Amino acid sequence: MRLYESETVELKEIYTADLNKEIVAFANTNGGTIYIGVRDNGEWIGVDNTDFVMQQISNSLRDRIRPDVSMFTNMELLQEEKKFLIKLTVSQGTKKPYYLSDKGLKPAGVYVRSGTTSAPASEDAIRMMIKMTDGDSFETNRSLIQELTFHALEDELQKRGLEFTKVQMKNLGILSSDHIYTNMGLLVSDQCKHSVKFAIFQGSDKLVFRDRKEFTGSLFAQLTDAYRTIDFYNGTKASFHDLLRTDERDYPEDAVREALLNAIVHRDYSFSGSTFINLYSDRLELISLGGLVSGLSLEAAMLGASQPRNEKLASLFYRMKLIEAYGIGIGKIISCYKGLPVQPKFENVEGAFRVILPNIHAQKLSIENERYLPILRLFENQKEITRSDVENALGVGATHAINMLKEMLEKKLIQKLGSGRLTRYVAK
Repeated sequence: MRLYESETVELKEIYTADLNKEIVAFANTNGGTIYIGVRDNGEWIGVDNTDFVMQQISNSLRDRIRPDVSMFTNMELLQEEKKFLIKLTVSQGTKKPYYLSDKGLKPAGVYVRSGTTSAPASEDAIRMMIKMTDGDSFETNRSLIQELTFHALEDELQKRGLEFTKVQMKNLGILSSDHIYTNMGLLVSDQCKHSVKFAIFQGSDKLVFRDRKEFTGSLFAQLTDAYRTIDFYNGTKASFHDLLRTDERDYPEDAVREALLNAIVHRDYSFSGSTFINLYSDRLELISLGGLVSGLSLEAAMLGASQPRNEKLASLFYRMKLIEAYGIGIGKIISCYKGLPVQPKFENVEGAFRVILPNIHAQKLSIENERYLPILRLFENQKEITRSDVENALGVGATHAINMLKEMLEKKLIQKLGSGRLTRYVAK
């Protein structure tokens, strides 16, 4: 019997570890047959110690290829005269992509058959195979990154007296039944590839940046870091009724918490972009990718209807008592502003959802500070201003400019740098 290499036939003179990529390639494509003991020209040279070689192949199938491909392979001995060949038949697998366990779910570990060779699959091809096998649910799809750690998640679970075992990981959807990390696992791992970007702007538009940060790591670490940062910038105003003092934050803490949880738990993580948090002088905006789940209108969501996009993630947050129940987030945010002259806004467009929390003190502040707006606008084009800049902007003399700057210093709208002729002012 003369043999020739083709898209479904591979010839090997001897067994080497390189055989594993051929097995992976056939399992990921249309199947094929590998003959061991045959030269490239089709000449039979045979295999010595066939029992030992077949045991090596069996061990490789079990230990070096994931998921388990052994059920899609069949080994047999062929004899011609006194020469023995090993025939390994590989069927197309049902849990593609198959990959080399020491390389992982990346081009270096995933192969497909192309003509008479086995070539690395592209990342797009790997994602397509995962989607075709695992379905459209992002959470349950196998993660392209398998080297994951869960220190932040373990800390949060430990605080709540919850266990984190292999069984729990499977129950939470972090591990698949084949002991492979899912995208759910990637999201709560320390290696999560998504992030939250936080920006602080001078005034009510995006013309001037004051500060920016990016929070990475596990979604739990991002949640904690983002909330602490918002809380740091969330000013407090004190009011007195008789002798009783009442402190009131610019943004109700419960509203901030609910908006942040919704942005992290319900966004579409199949998009690679970040969740955005933008802080202006008059509002806090949280923008998450994906918009509402298809079929759920904004009006329905306002009424309390809910359909979690990431059911396993939402279930974990619920179990950890970070969210109380599905569908009440928007209602809680609205209730935080009950009776106030300003109200939160919710905007749903294709691919994004935005929550706008107004600064409850901004309206009063803007009326009080309206006379200072021409001076504040100077900072849109320059970082520092002088008394002369104020004189020119207002068309007033030195005394009036000095008094205006003094008032703004007392209201902590600006900060003074230097003294004498070197005096200059920066926005706070």
